[in-house]
Amino acid sequence: MELAIELPNWTAGTVCMLATIGADGPYAIPVSAALRGGDQRIVLALGARRGSLERLRAEPQVALTILAAGDIAFTAHGTARVVADPLPGAEGVIGVELSVERLTSHRRPTFVVEDGVVWDWVDDDARSRDAAVRAALSAL
Repeated sequence: MELAIELPNWTAGTVCMLATIGADGPYAIPVSAALRGGDQRIVLALGARRGSLERLRAEPQVALTILAAGDIAFTAHGTARVVADPLPGAEGVIGVELSVERLTSHRRPTFVVEDGVVWDWVDDDARSRDAAVRAALSAL
């Protein structure tokens, strides 16, 4: 079911799945930092050496699936582009903007998504780095 484009809010740290396409077919990776940037915009961070970054630069049509607490269940389809290379304040990380062209709802009347998978950094340095990445994304 397609929805009018108005992105919901989801819990910070929700694991999202980014799907890109390349010469070898589709590829999906978990993304730890994806933030709502507006009704039709998502900003996310990718490591500078990620194959998905290379694929989306060559073929910018991507999909990002989010299953989060509060019965949030959708895939955002659209065009991705690099907006910060590097992401200021986050060494080795690239800022990407997803311009959402279409949302597909995965909600159904027969079930509820009660919770999503959320990253929990067990290392203080990693936790601090994640906070810096999210702050930099929020500034985009």
